[in-house]
Amino acid sequence: MGGMSEEKPWPDSIRAGECEQHEPLVRRVLAPNPSPYTFTGTQTWIVGAGSDVAVIDPGPTGSGLSIGDPADINGTGHVDAILRATEGQRIAAILCTHTHRDHSPAAAPLKEATGAPIIGCAPLALSDDGPRADSAFDPDYAPDRVLTDGERISGDGWTLEAVATPGHTSNHLCFGLVESGALFTGDHVMAWSTSVVSPPDGDMAAYMASLSKLYDREDRVYYPAHGPAVTKPRQLVRGMLGHRKQRERQILRELEKGTSVIPEMVKHMYKGLDPRLTGAAGRSVLAHLIDLQARGAVRNDNDEWMLA
Repeated sequence: MGGMSEEKPWPDSIRAGECEQHEPLVRRVLAPNPSPYTFTGTQTWIVGAGSDVAVIDPGPTGSGLSIGDPADINGTGHVDAILRATEGQRIAAILCTHTHRDHSPAAAPLKEATGAPIIGCAPLALSDDGPRADSAFDPDYAPDRVLTDGERISGDGWTLEAVATPGHTSNHLCFGLVESGALFTGDHVMAWSTSVVSPPDGDMAAYMASLSKLYDREDRVYYPAHGPAVTKPRQLVRGMLGHRKQRERQILRELEKGTSVIPEMVKHMYKGLDPRLTGAAGRSVLAHLIDLQARGAVRNDNDEWMLA
C-alpha cells in the first residue's frame, strides 16, 4: 500500500452507519454500499423530530459476502444503524422511492423489527433483458399501502406528499416534506451523476416529463438517495433537461454520420467514461432511441438504428 496521498479523499461528511442532521426535521443514515452506481452509498432519510418518524429508502440487505455480489447491495448492519438513529422515536412509516435492490430490500427487516407499515411506490419486478445497467429490482418488495401522486401521509410535526416521477423506473416516487419545502428525490434527480434510464422499464419520454414536472414545483432543496443535497433545484433540473436534449442531438448526429449500433455511439459520445459505466450509458442511449422512434424520427432494423 502506498501513502494516503494516493487515495482520493472520501467525498462525504459521514461514513457508513453514521447519522447526520440536515435540518430540524431531516437527518440521514449512510448505507455501507458505495459503488460506481451508488456513489458513497444509499442515503436513508429519517423525517421527523417528535414522537414518530418516517424512514425513506431503508436501503439494501445483501451480506456483501457472496462471490459476485455487486457492491451496491451490501447492507451489513444498516437496519441496526437506522434503529440506533431513531432510538426513542416510533417509526410510523417506511417509504420507498422505487424498488431497486439498493433502496427497498431493508423495508422487510425494518418492518419486522418495528411493526411499521411499508408505504410508497408500487411493487415492480422485471427481469431486465439488457446488460445490468443499474441495480436489479427487488422482487420481494411488498407494500402495505401504495401512494399515488399527491397522496399524503403525516406524523408528529411532519407531512410527506407523494410526487409521481416515472422514468428512472416506472414506479418511481419522490416525497415532498410539506413543512420545510424539501423534496426527497430518490434516483430521479441527483447532483453527483445523471440518472440511468434503462429500458424496458426506464422510459426517457416519461423521465423528461417528470423532470419538467419538478421544474414547475417550488421545492427549496432536494435530498437525493445518493450524493450531496441539491440547494438550487430548478437550476439543476433545467441543466438536466438541457443535457438530455443535447444527448438526443448527439445521437441524431451519429446517425447522420452512419453510426448505426449503440456501442459505437457510446464510444463517440461518452469520452473518458469509467469503463464500468459503459453498459449504463448504452442503456440510456437505447432509451433515447426508443423515445425518438416513438416520435417517428428514427427506425430500427435488426438492432441497427437509422434516421427515419
